[in-house]
Amino acid sequence: MSAATTEAASLSELFRAIVDNVEQVIQGKPEVVELALLCLLAEGHLLIEDVPGVGKTSLAKALAASLQCSWKRVQFTPDLLPSDVVGVSVWQRSSDTFEFRPGPIFANLVLADEINRASPKTQAALLEAMEEGQVTVDGTSYRLVQPFMVLATQNPIEHEGTFPLPESQLDRFLMRLSMGYPTRDAELQILDTHGSPGALAGLRPVCTAAQVIGMIHAVRSVHVAPAVKHYLVDVADATRRHPAVQLGMSPRASLALLRASRARAAAAGRDHALPDDVKALAEPVIGHRLLLSADAQLQGLPVARVVAEVLAAVPVPTR
Repeated sequence: MSAATTEAASLSELFRAIVDNVEQVIQGKPEVVELALLCLLAEGHLLIEDVPGVGKTSLAKALAASLQCSWKRVQFTPDLLPSDVVGVSVWQRSSDTFEFRPGPIFANLVLADEINRASPKTQAALLEAMEEGQVTVDGTSYRLVQPFMVLATQNPIEHEGTFPLPESQLDRFLMRLSMGYPTRDAELQILDTHGSPGALAGLRPVCTAAQVIGMIHAVRSVHVAPAVKHYLVDVADATRRHPAVQLGMSPRASLALLRASRARAAAAGRDHALPDDVKALAEPVIGHRLLLSADAQLQGLPVARVVAEVLAAVPVPTR
């Protein structure tokens, strides 16, 4: 086998080991677990939206416990300040200088729990960190550690005490997922696993930070043929022309879908992306980026249905 093929095979094995480890805690949601890990390998950030109690925070904790990386949790509340997230400069009388004390954003994995319960000002404190991998405090920029990923959870907007995330904030998340209720068999497994404390505490890491960085570099080298790129651009153009869409995919969304497709190909043991990778990831990657028209919103048209119609209308390239 070629070096690229061998590297893809080893990445696929490590990917499966991490997923299996997380599934010791998160039962019945293999697709959600895989997408969360793909998001990390694609150098993106993940937004998990669902009702309370379905395992959003447990998924983030299990992923962090499976990786030998630093992680911090921030509980977003209405009185949370931006300095509580990024850090603050404190005056030191002994040296007559300001000393920067980093906030919880300085970690490999940052769990932003119930992000839409904080004020828009505090939500905006994450924008620079998520987009540029740095934070600026008092005119000084500080680089964040790598790998870096924000796993944010939020309750549905109709719940009390929530602030809707603006479009600019949503666009920084590579994917938006929904946990959903488990099946009957999965819920029985949950009762067996979590009936006594210690299930999550007993999880051991199966991957180091250096290995994660190596996987990310391998994902960057996955080949994307010109035909696949043309297909991706056709999908983006179709979203902009769909009658139910007021605001379609942006170039940033196209880049996000390209990175996610590379990650999915590498996780499958391939050194090249396929149109199937684009189709499989279209809904979680671009669903939260599409702004439906007023008429479509009044009719309650699901975004997933719009994405499905777009994919059906765009011809898939053949060999």
